[in-house]
Amino acid sequence: MNSAFDHNRVILCHFDTYSAASFFARYGASVLAPSPLPEGAVAVAAPADIAEEHEPDRVLQALIERYGFPPEALVIASGFQEWVESAGKPIRIHLLKFTTFDAPREAIEPLGGVFKPISEMRGMPTIELNLLRRAFNLVMSGG
Repeated sequence: MNSAFDHNRVILCHFDTYSAASFFARYGASVLAPSPLPEGAVAVAAPADIAEEHEPDRVLQALIERYGFPPEALVIASGFQEWVESAGKPIRIHLLKFTTFDAPREAIEPLGGVFKPISEMRGMPTIELNLLRRAFNLVMSGG
């Protein structure tokens, strides 16, 4: 079955505007939903032509449908443009931000997820740490 997540992964985050704290969803040894990157994935530049299967709105909708998140609780961080390649196929990494007052911990618990600050992400694969660092920089700059 071909799904939006065959060609995409998502980093979920929450930024608390009151305390300026940022938290990222972590699922065991990965920050990517719904699954980690395939073995051997490498960072690449964005392809010249971005296929419909990589469109952020499509991925956002697929994530909402798959996990039952309230549509009004998530927004796309449009400044996040990260790509990896595995077996010659591009995979786009999307950054989605929860807009709720507090990080919705109970929403990601059934997925095996917990919200953690970036300082508690040691031990993650290097490629994911690099993606997370870029996501953190964007979130902290107001993106």
